[in-house]
Amino acid sequence: MRLYEERLGVPRSWYWFAAMLGVMAAAALLPFGAVAAAGGCVTVTALAALALRVYGAVRIVVTGGHLVAGSLRFPLTSLGLAEILDAEEAFLWRTRRADVRALMLLRGYVPTALRIEIDDPDCAAPYLYLSTRQPTTLLAVLGFARRSPARGGTEVG
Repeated sequence: MRLYEERLGVPRSWYWFAAMLGVMAAAALLPFGAVAAAGGCVTVTALAALALRVYGAVRIVVTGGHLVAGSLRFPLTSLGLAEILDAEEAFLWRTRRADVRALMLLRGYVPTALRIEIDDPDCAAPYLYLSTRQPTTLLAVLGFARRSPARGGTEVG
């Protein structure tokens, strides 16, 4: 059962860049004829929009016993303290304060984040950095899932 799900899609305004790339391709192909220019415009626009869609398809999902962030999957029992990062703090944690060993699901267009310590001795990463538009909600759901044994979490005593 999914307790939380967030898709980190790109801002809609970015799709204008896909359209602009298509127009530039059309301008470059115009010497080869109108059909080539139109075909290039449609093809490049579609490919750029698809690339943006794939890049923004990454999800953060909390189930009863796991946190799945993109290709990362952690049992909730291996997660430690979590800290909500506002835009300024998030910038610092992905630049100057960043640890090379940290695991990051980073999207630069998402200003806020959640930093979660990893308490798993088998994992070399000290923390998990998650770009999220709803850090407060994600933190609350993680806390609920950890405390709820009926949902597959663990009791914190």
